[in-house]
Formats: sequence, C-alpha cells, structure tokens
Amino acid sequence: MLSLTVEKRDMKVGADKIRASKKIPAIYYGPKQASTPVSISMSEFKKVWKKAGESSVIILKDGSEDHEALIHEIDVHPVSGEPRHADFYVIEKGKKVTVKVPLIFTGISPAVKDKGAILIKVLREVEVEASPKDLPHDISIDISSLVEFNDTIHAKDIKLPAGVEMKVSAEEVIASVAEAKEEVVEASTAIDMSAIEVEAKGKEVKEGEAGAADAKGGDAKKDDKKGGDKK
Repeated sequence: MLSLTVEKRDMKVGADKIRASKKIPAIYYGPKQASTPVSISMSEFKKVWKKAGESSVIILKDGSEDHEALIHEIDVHPVSGEPRHADFYVIEKGKKVTVKVPLIFTGISPAVKDKGAILIKVLREVEVEASPKDLPHDISIDISSLVEFNDTIHAKDIKLPAGVEMKVSAEEVIASVAEAKEEVVEASTAIDMSAIEVEAKGKEVKEGEAGAADAKGGDAKKDDKKGGDKK
C-alpha cells in the first residue's frame, strides 16, 4: 500500500513559506480523527497522488502513528496545475467506505470497428462501497460486447472485485453504441426579389395631399396670370 510521511505543521508559519521549502500544507481528519494540520514533501505527494488518485487507500505516517486515508480534496494552482493544499480523509477502522472509482474502457467494439457506430460513454466513474483493503483503483469495462447498434452495457454487467458493492442502480447505463447519422444540410432558398417591399425614399405623399398640392399650384398660376393682365 502506498504511504506518505507527514509532519505536524506550525500554524505560525505561512503557507507560502511552506511551499517555498518544496512542501505543501495539508490536513487530515475523519469520523474518529481530529483535524490535524500537517505538511508533506511536494515531490512525494505528487508521486502518490498520481498512483492513488482519490479512490485508493494510502497510509499517512505521522511520527509513531499510521492512518489509513483517502486523498479527499486537492487545491491546485489555476495556471501551473501544481498542488497547493491537500485534504486527507482518515478511515475509521473496521468500517467500509464509499468512493467514486474511475472506469477504464478496454477492448474493441465490433459495432464501432465494423459498422462505423459511435461509442457513447455515459459514465466515467461509479460509486462503490468496500473495505479499505478491497477498494479498487479503477474498474475495467470491456466494450467488445457492443456488437450491434444500440447494444448497451449496464451497471449489472460489470464484474466487480470481491468485497466491492456497486452503489448505483443495476439498470444504470454505463456505455452504448449508436448509428452515426449524417447531418442533413438544407439547400439555401433563392430570394424572390418580387416579394420584397422596397420603401420609397423621401417623404410619402398621400393621395389627398397630392390633390391639394395640385390645386394650390393651379391657383398660384391663375394669380400670376391676373398679375400679368394688370400690367
């Protein structure tokens, strides 16, 4: 089983100073374990984290005490991705734990290989319950059983290690295959220019207003004519 050596942390020392010494601040706690601030070697933690993930039990060595624990939560730098803080959940002795275990898809689906089907991975992890010693690091899903379109793998089809119980519905869909459908692209419709209303430029003149304007124009012409006769 993987192990990590931790050191009790002096809370007067800031987190940045701890990180500058190539360590990370951390804490462990549990149902029967008080919250205990510690620090851990950055390089050692990264090695164990890579192998254990958040579903495998590790041993925390704190002086003369050993604790079975899970890596519970990691705070990482948003740019570099380097871990900045770690939480460990100490498991109560003799108790089972419930964790989410990643699914690893293996094999080749005949439906995908020979018929061009699309593999749909519905779940990437499942919740299981087991004693710490029985917890699997991951669970393999063989997709070679997906032969025809719409074939499906359910939770009840997964072979679990001894002592491990699935905590999801037996009918929960894990993966399936579906027929690939070509995207239908509709042909663009030609624009009917005759159906487009074109607004005339300038101020719209109503029929009544046009008649009034013509009448005024006629009266003006008459006045001009009268003025000419007077001359």
